[in-house]
Amino acid sequence: MSAVTPNGAPVELQVRDARLRAEAAEEPEPVAATTPTRETQIIAIYGKGGIGKSFTLANLSYMMAQQGKRVLLIGCDPKSDTTSLLFGGRACPTIIETSAKKKAAGDQVEIGDVCFKRDGVFAMELGGPEVGRGCGGRGIIHGFELLEHLGFHEWGFDYVLLDFLGDVVCGGFGLPIARDMCQKVIVVGSNDLQSLYVANNVCSAVEYFRKLGGNVGVAGLVVNKDDGSGEAHAFAEAAGIPVLAAIPANEDIRRKSANYEIIGRPGTPWCGLFEELGTQVAEAPAVQPTPLSQDGLLGLFKGDAVGRDVVLEPATQLDMCGGIVREKTSLEVIYDQV
Repeated sequence: MSAVTPNGAPVELQVRDARLRAEAAEEPEPVAATTPTRETQIIAIYGKGGIGKSFTLANLSYMMAQQGKRVLLIGCDPKSDTTSLLFGGRACPTIIETSAKKKAAGDQVEIGDVCFKRDGVFAMELGGPEVGRGCGGRGIIHGFELLEHLGFHEWGFDYVLLDFLGDVVCGGFGLPIARDMCQKVIVVGSNDLQSLYVANNVCSAVEYFRKLGGNVGVAGLVVNKDDGSGEAHAFAEAAGIPVLAAIPANEDIRRKSANYEIIGRPGTPWCGLFEELGTQVAEAPAVQPTPLSQDGLLGLFKGDAVGRDVVLEPATQLDMCGGIVREKTSLEVIYDQV
């Protein structure tokens, strides 16, 4: 039977909670931002969860490798799904998970433990914490610290593509923009309000840090699942960023992606699309975007689609109390007599 503390909680839970609090209180080491020894373009790709970043990046990195580029793809999304399509559905060990196991065994993490390759593409996943037991952003920071120890800035790649969750552009998820760790940002979106809201947030983060002296800019928008309705193109024009590619909403693409097939390979019907995207990603300059206001973003859509005509009706104290409010003539607290 487990021992318990005076408040009735098992001792092992108290010890675990104390350890987690101590870990959460630790300040991470600063991530170095030194210049790579090789002329490397580091590009951060952001987008709403589920919008198709991993699909886009798997096919983009594959095509760039076929074009003779040395490409490293790093998944920085706690879902750890960036490389799954590249490896035919196989999940590769994450840096955070591998690091924890190696540390417990007293061993050092080696490149071969966390980096894998297919047809010229090198890829790895940072990973994330266990559910309810850590911060995803902090995990990203610790993952990059480990990459530093593994010699990140000594590696000889032409392109390093970072797949970041864009729903929250703060803490570890905002690392490339806040600390100038990349040269430019690419946003993946679609013709829906939520993905463009995230794209607009990323543009706002870039604008904010540029005002503080940062150098990161936005190279452009990739429109995924494009149905031709035009909202994503209208957003790009309003924000002052180019559309790098429009990947159509196509059943063949959907079916092959669901089966973990790479469609961006030479000789396929979609080869030209990803060849052009690879060229655009390589050559597109980083520009300072002009983020939209909330009303400006809503204005891209029809009013009945986003509820723009809804009027906000203020609530009253009477509403909050279910229709019965006791009038207070004074702020003095009066206790009932016993």
